[in-house]
Amino acid sequence: MGIKEAVIYLDNQLNTYYAGQTVNGRIEYVFDSPKKVRGIHVKFKGEAHTEWSESKEETDDQGKSQTTDTTHTGNEEYFQISYYLLGSNSGNEIEIPAGKQVYNFTCALPPVLPSSFEGPYGYVRYTIKVTLDRPWKFDQETKLAFTVINALDLNLNPSYKEPIHMQMEKTFCCFCCTSLPLSVDVRAPVSGYCPGQVIPIQIDVENKSNVELTLVKLFLRKIVTYRATSPSTAIKKTKDVILTIQQGPVQPGGTNHWNLTLEIPPMPPSNLVNCNIIDLDYDLKAECEVPFMHFNMKDKKYITIGTVPLIGLSGQNVPTAPLSHDVLDNQPAVLPVSPGQPVQPNVPSAPGGDAAPGGWVVPGTAPGQPPYQSLYPTLTQPVYKESPYAARTIQDRGDSNHVTITGVSNFAPYYPTYAAVQPPPLPQ
Repeated sequence: MGIKEAVIYLDNQLNTYYAGQTVNGRIEYVFDSPKKVRGIHVKFKGEAHTEWSESKEETDDQGKSQTTDTTHTGNEEYFQISYYLLGSNSGNEIEIPAGKQVYNFTCALPPVLPSSFEGPYGYVRYTIKVTLDRPWKFDQETKLAFTVINALDLNLNPSYKEPIHMQMEKTFCCFCCTSLPLSVDVRAPVSGYCPGQVIPIQIDVENKSNVELTLVKLFLRKIVTYRATSPSTAIKKTKDVILTIQQGPVQPGGTNHWNLTLEIPPMPPSNLVNCNIIDLDYDLKAECEVPFMHFNMKDKKYITIGTVPLIGLSGQNVPTAPLSHDVLDNQPAVLPVSPGQPVQPNVPSAPGGDAAPGGWVVPGTAPGQPPYQSLYPTLTQPVYKESPYAARTIQDRGDSNHVTITGVSNFAPYYPTYAAVQPPPLPQ
């Protein structure tokens, strides 16, 4: 007997916001009987956490080996805002009647926050937790994770407009003779891209050697450095292959030319600005495979993944964003009453919007207008897509065993994608 349902809803259907925007939402309870509480408490939290374990084998004075496991952790908190929606921690008991009860909340996000990130050894995560504060009983918690994006405008750094160029050359020795070179040239038009964009890649091979070039492989990689501060300073670095393409072979004395593409999936922007315990980079790695006992040729160049694409470059198509019904309905829902107060039963919905339970306006399928949109009036609106990298769970050490997760437990952030805004073509 007690709570039949407890769900958190935000005014943005993808639960995605830019740093500095305001999060509006509500908690909906359904009680099957009257409930006595001290109050209802909401907590907004932004934090980064890193954690991994390492095993080390040591030999003691008697010559016996033993394995020691050490767990390295790091923590960084960006903000924490909490208040009571109903009652207080020192007031008298309040009886909530049976049935459906709805309470609103709001929170203005700080303007300097790192983007949401989920990895195997750490995360940058933003959560809302609503607690039913019950005297002399276990508190009942409801928790929701949401996405925060720190805009990375590729137009603000000239280096992101620089092309990528990798030149690899190798000669081979056979019976004290040195062959003519095998040359591989890899090019991409710029160094900065956004998710959804397709990187055009040009590969030119001139094989004057007497050895076959078996394959040319290209890897888009995510490079993450996790930092721990307890029990001592430690670092863990991972390199994950996001995408791979390949072409070949090229016979001795032959040449070849390939035009390839790499479409960038929804990914967090580079650098994780303002996060000190997780560093995030991306690179494009080329590897040229040759047979027998010869060493492969390798090279790599860093690329930057942003949230605002390069615009105004030669040959780039930047369509104007249409003022569609979906865009007009993308504005945040308006709270019908003040935070922490029950929703009135018959609050009219906004024009053109669909009424949600409790009189809320259902927003469109994407977040409200990005804060940089006024700088680039011809830039198309991004489409927000879920990252392939998700949390194992958003339940952490500070949560009780009586927490209910709203939505999926393995939360994955949403990131802006720009399939309609393509990089300039490579010069022919």
